[in-house]
Amino acid sequence: MVSIRQARMEDLFQMQHCNLTCLPENYQMKYYFYHILSWPQLLHVAEDSKKRIVGYVLAKMEEDAPEVHGHITSLAVFRSHRKMGLAAKLMTAAQEAMQESFAAEYVSLHVRKSNRAAFALYSSSLGFKIHDIEAQYYADSEDAYDMRKYFPNAKNKSKGASEDDAPASRFKELTMSDGVVESSKQSNPIEGEHVVD
Repeated sequence: MVSIRQARMEDLFQMQHCNLTCLPENYQMKYYFYHILSWPQLLHVAEDSKKRIVGYVLAKMEEDAPEVHGHITSLAVFRSHRKMGLAAKLMTAAQEAMQESFAAEYVSLHVRKSNRAAFALYSSSLGFKIHDIEAQYYADSEDAYDMRKYFPNAKNKSKGASEDDAPASRFKELTMSDGVVESSKQSNPIEGEHVVD
């Protein structure tokens, strides 16, 4: 049995191990400390019955933006624990914390255009919409989808905005064949990766 819970300081080394095992772009330990000290409500782990961390979500609030919103920095689940819905549960836990603790209007993330599994999770299962495409977002020059999910009752939504407005509507013709998975910003090489089940 695997449970989802808020991450604690003592989980950080296992979270980093999961990141190193699952993802090509990795973080120094100070980045995990920065997240847990700044936004402890937003970090969640999937823990098995033997108290091992088998997945995590690393999230933050974007502080320099005009709208209050969260950002998914990194999401990973060990291959042995995929196809159990853990990635969706971790994402849901982080999103709920963003709304409850910070009154976030939406959550954003970046994902590689080639990562079809993550794109399917975000768009089909979790309700994210493409906001924009960021050319050469990754260190290897791959483009990223900038995806967003507006929360119900958010201020922006009450002003008449919707996820079908503005730049998102330009991308309705995109299909699943356009794919998606990891995320890491060239200008900020410690921004996230996404591995899903």
